[in-house]
Amino acid sequence: MSTILKGIAASSGIAIGKAYRLVEPDLSFSKTAISNAEDEISRFHSAINTAKADLEVIREKALAGLGEDKAAIFDAHLLVLSDPELLSSIEDKIKMDMTNSESALKETTDTFVSIFEEMDNEYMKERAADIKDVSKRVLAHLLGVKIPNPGLIAEEVVIIAVDLTPSDTAQLNKEFVKGFTTDIGGRTSHSAIMARSMEIPAVVGTKSASRSIENGDTVIVDGLRGEVHINPTPEIINKYEDDLKNFELQKAEWALLKDEATITSDGKHVELAANIGSSQDVDNVLANGGEGVGLYRTEFLYMERNQLPTEDEQFQAYKAVLEKMEEKPVVVRTLDIGGDKQLPYLNLPEEMNPFLGFRAIRLCLEEQEIFRTQLRALLRASVYGNLKIMFPMIATLDEFRAAKELLMEERQALLGSGVSVADEIELGIMVEIPSTAVLADQFAKEVDFFSIGTNDLIQYTMAADRMNERVSYLYQPYNPAILRLVKMVIDAAHKEGKWTGMCGEMAGDEIAIPILLGLGLDEFSMSASSILKARSLIKKLDQNEMKQLAEDALLKQTTNEVIDLVKDNVM
Repeated sequence: MSTILKGIAASSGIAIGKAYRLVEPDLSFSKTAISNAEDEISRFHSAINTAKADLEVIREKALAGLGEDKAAIFDAHLLVLSDPELLSSIEDKIKMDMTNSESALKETTDTFVSIFEEMDNEYMKERAADIKDVSKRVLAHLLGVKIPNPGLIAEEVVIIAVDLTPSDTAQLNKEFVKGFTTDIGGRTSHSAIMARSMEIPAVVGTKSASRSIENGDTVIVDGLRGEVHINPTPEIINKYEDDLKNFELQKAEWALLKDEATITSDGKHVELAANIGSSQDVDNVLANGGEGVGLYRTEFLYMERNQLPTEDEQFQAYKAVLEKMEEKPVVVRTLDIGGDKQLPYLNLPEEMNPFLGFRAIRLCLEEQEIFRTQLRALLRASVYGNLKIMFPMIATLDEFRAAKELLMEERQALLGSGVSVADEIELGIMVEIPSTAVLADQFAKEVDFFSIGTNDLIQYTMAADRMNERVSYLYQPYNPAILRLVKMVIDAAHKEGKWTGMCGEMAGDEIAIPILLGLGLDEFSMSASSILKARSLIKKLDQNEMKQLAEDALLKQTTNEVIDLVKDNVM
């Protein structure tokens, strides 16, 4: 029977395919006695060899698609599977206790993990995590249970999951993964943002997709309307196949705008830039006609690895982006870790409210060696393109001044040692805290630019966690309170002859774009896949008319009134 789940349209497009459940398998088992230890040890080694073969394939895929640092994780896992002390301990337990491999594996690895986790040594703690992962894979093979792995998918599917981590999403192969749907998440969750950058249709926050959909079910992911159809009728499939063809025709029409400037119908130019997480994303930016990078999220250099990236590793990454962009502006955000993005190897204490805690610039100003390493890498790379540096989570002028002072110190040190640094590097801040927006007139006297991070600005202004589905109705980018804060920031910048960009998801929103254009926003930075659609819309708009629209929007009382205003006058 056909069923429809409602969710949040996280990435535009339509996907039709067989369901592939990317959920934790049931690895429960019973401890049983055996009669032949040699046969049991042989069964154990068969599972070990199969797990090794899995990891070799995954490692090669990671190396080809994600680079050496990601592949190194699987090198560590392969070493665990060849560790003679661990393997002999499991074999001894099978022989001495005459017990099944599953039990010997679990009891032995639990002991190793417990010992390593209690050591005051970061390397050994990392080995504990490796043993956990590897033992789960071996246990699955002993039980004959398939461990789903997005990097091994080799047929056209729609992914079904409770949630997808950034590393899960990064492993998805667009050739085979046609779309995905999750139980949790919102438009600004990392899986949603990465889906847009990869142009994979996605619906998130369905609450029950992982429980309602079985492997092999036919699924339609409607990333335009936020719907998931389970085992649809032939008539519904035919309708969506027509919709998919129309969407592809629309994309082909937008593609004709790739090399055009973003100019309104009355001649006003604005810049359409893209948000990226690595140098590999730049090809997609250029393919979609991006006029710059408005946000380079450098935290992805630090995530999914076992230690901090070195200065040279960072330098090479920043240099690669700047060179690929060929003098187009590249705004690099310094390390923004905390909230929902943690680095296990930093051993930061758990916090009651990490989004409002020790994160981003707050962490960098205290952990100065980490910060200085990044600043040196950025300064060294600055001669290879049009670099602009942006500090995140700035709440006070003192924080900005302290960060700038460290940058200037590293600049002088590099120049003093004969290292070339660009003569001019614009220095800006993310405006994502209401206090900064309110004091924008004072910040504007000292910064070179603002970039409004609406994902956080909205959640802090509305006091509503953007990852919490129960209060997701309060994630209101068109709320007049948000629009008034945005206006304050843009007006303050323009008064001082500075520019303002926006790198939150609001910048690529078709309801928000006409209002932002009317408010005078200079740069719109979004997922690369949204650029051509936004350009098509902006070219049809008259900025003077949008100024009046924006003034009217600021006087509205509710989000719905603003939406109706835009739909009545623009759509």
